[in-house]
Amino acid sequence: MASWLSSVGTDDRVVVCPVTRGEILFGLERLAAGKRRSDLEVKARILFAALACEPIPPGAGDHYAYVKVARQRRGLPLDENDLWIAATALAIGATLVTCDTDFREIQDLAIVVP
Repeated sequence: MASWLSSVGTDDRVVVCPVTRGEILFGLERLAAGKRRSDLEVKARILFAALACEPIPPGAGDHYAYVKVARQRRGLPLDENDLWIAATALAIGATLVTCDTDFREIQDLAIVVP
């Protein structure tokens, strides 16, 4: 991810949505105290200081409903948080940067795998 971020152009805007921020913080909270957790907490603080956290826009609800039903009809359920992340990206016309392969099957969602 760090190498991908270094390749972002000056005209590009990189943001994090509240759901992603929450997932990162949840993962940190679950870790036992120690060096690994401390190191990851520092990285998270740096990331959150560098990137704006955009609110989930109202239009994301429309995308959420469409994506969820489309996935269910194809027998491809998706985690609720992933649904909201995808819906937010669709609503703001963003490219989603992710290593999660579940997003590849979402129609009209632009993704980049770092």
